[in-house]
Amino acid sequence: MNESRDMIIRCTICGLTSRHPIPPEPVPVSVKTIVSREEISMVCKAELDSGEEVSVGDYIIAELDDGEGSGVEITSIESGDKRLTRAIADEIETIWARAIDNVLVRISVHDGKKTTPFFTPCEGDEKFYVDEIITINNIRARIDHICLRNGIVQRRKGKYEVANRIKRIYAYRL
Repeated sequence: MNESRDMIIRCTICGLTSRHPIPPEPVPVSVKTIVSREEISMVCKAELDSGEEVSVGDYIIAELDDGEGSGVEITSIESGDKRLTRAIADEIETIWARAIDNVLVRISVHDGKKTTPFFTPCEGDEKFYVDEIITINNIRARIDHICLRNGIVQRRKGKYEVANRIKRIYAYRL
């Protein structure tokens, strides 16, 4: 029996119908992914489609052997002996990434004489606002500016950034 692999498409403007072959289902490719979560690195895998292009800065899901998934940001791509900024899934040997679902935010609080560093764990999508009053280790402080991982510094009052993009928050003790 000859099974047809065509679909019928109708133009919404003129009403003309035509047959087109159904595109093949994408073939999944399992790519080794090294995920960094602060000082700990784990070997995971990412399921990508064959022919799919990924780039540094893209967000993907990486899974441990037990099936537990984690949202990650690609920081580097290894293909052969080269480090690339973008590549096709079939050509990738290893993806290097950092976890973005749960992160550790660094906060420096200045009290007029000295600056004290603090670290606070939070969800990757938690928002921090410039001029917001925060309490960390029973110390109240006002956020002065937020430095991002890409080098941008956010100083405008009321602007916010999400935790997974923050390199460090600078605040003044109240």
